[in-house]
Amino acid sequence: MSTAVNNEKENAAATNGAAAATNGAATATNGAAAATNGAAEDKSAKRRPIRRIPRKKVCAFCVEKVDEINYKDVSRLKKFITEKGKIIPRRMSGTCARHQRQLAQSIKRARVMALIPFIGE
Repeated sequence: MSTAVNNEKENAAATNGAAAATNGAATATNGAAAATNGAAEDKSAKRRPIRRIPRKKVCAFCVEKVDEINYKDVSRLKKFITEKGKIIPRRMSGTCARHQRQLAQSIKRARVMALIPFIGE
């Protein structure tokens, strides 16, 4: 049983060696490019990425104390639509669940009334 395991290890090492030999030829041709970029990669590898703490997003409609989102208020609705015409999700816009539902409904009504295009311009 141990000979079978040893044989498998030897086969794996042989195939890895062949792959390394073919990769070695490719790296030899790109040796000059790797030498110039190597110093830059070493410095960037040592630096720790600065982790940005995201700010808590606040619902714009709650701040303004809006009870109902009106579909006729096109300028406000356009802020929550992408260039392609998609509705921006809650995690991006920061609206609360209640106002996001109202916003989606108002955008859809405005689209049907042809106040907002279905597809971005």
